[in-house]
Amino acid sequence: MLSDLSEPRHTSHVTRHTKSLPPIAILREQGVNGEVEMAAAFTRAGFKAIDVHMTDIISGRVSLKDFRGLVACGGFSYGDVLGAGEGWAKSALFNPRARDEFSAFFARTDSFALGVCNGCQMMSNLHSIIPGADAWPRFVQNQSERFEARVASLKIEKSPSILFAGMEGSVLPIAIAHGEGFAEFPSAADADAFSASGLVSARFVDNHHAVTQHYPLNPNGSPHGITALTTTTGRVTIMMPHPERVFRVVQQSWAPKTWTGEDAPWLQLFRNARTWVG
Repeated sequence: MLSDLSEPRHTSHVTRHTKSLPPIAILREQGVNGEVEMAAAFTRAGFKAIDVHMTDIISGRVSLKDFRGLVACGGFSYGDVLGAGEGWAKSALFNPRARDEFSAFFARTDSFALGVCNGCQMMSNLHSIIPGADAWPRFVQNQSERFEARVASLKIEKSPSILFAGMEGSVLPIAIAHGEGFAEFPSAADADAFSASGLVSARFVDNHHAVTQHYPLNPNGSPHGITALTTTTGRVTIMMPHPERVFRVVQQSWAPKTWTGEDAPWLQLFRNARTWVG
């Protein structure tokens, strides 16, 4: 059922009335469990978070034209079976109404989108209807052949992504929890080309902040440490790790004393979205 996730749980974090806040669709599918954390992060950044299920779009109850932002959440869609995110994408691609809704949303110049974990895998399979996403990889089973849940270090790269604006050069801890996070390219040459394309927004790094493919510092084994990427326009960003799970200092397993207050550095990603919307 469509509902406002900004009310009443998170209103204490927002000083403006929710009617004046830009709406963002918190998109979920059967099995997704990260929508509440995602709504909390975007609400804290100044959005009106609206719960949207895929059935709302397929049935026509909800139209994406009413939203400035769209985020596909993570957490065990379709029971997290192999290719779960791909199955989610097909429910959009093979349904005429849903395909038209997503195509129109991505074609706009005043909209942005984020895909996280299962949502990352889902959006990577929508690359054919996302302008500037032609070279995106598929996300398939981790090289460890197991589900990985741990804290990893990400280095933010310079890219067109509106969500990572001003964050390049930062190395931040982040929660990861996925079984299919390996970025699979058609060939090693394609992986090398994409790595050098400027569309990689974040990579796994080791304790010396060097890009790594070594397990477990790179939990899925993706080439060149690739784990967050964007389009040529920077308006659509996808990533395997979960920034919504670490946007508060209290959510960290450890934090330096310099992280004072309640907000952790990952909240900047969500604030960047609000700044871009205006």
